[in-house]
Amino acid sequence: MYEHFFHCPYCWEEVSMLLDPSIARQEYIEDCEVCCNPIEVTASFEEGELTAFDVRDMGQ
Repeated sequence: MYEHFFHCPYCWEEVSMLLDPSIARQEYIEDCEVCCNPIEVTASFEEGELTAFDVRDMGQ
């Protein structure tokens, strides 16, 4: 597993998320561990390395 830190698009608190580098392209929704709002997560891995990461609030 790969731990990635980012800022929540709702509350701007720094949170971390565990990502699975064995899955090349990931898109899913996960609640912020601080404010509980749903975050749309997109992550891409190449040869086990994170190459792209994006989070959005569900209103965008």
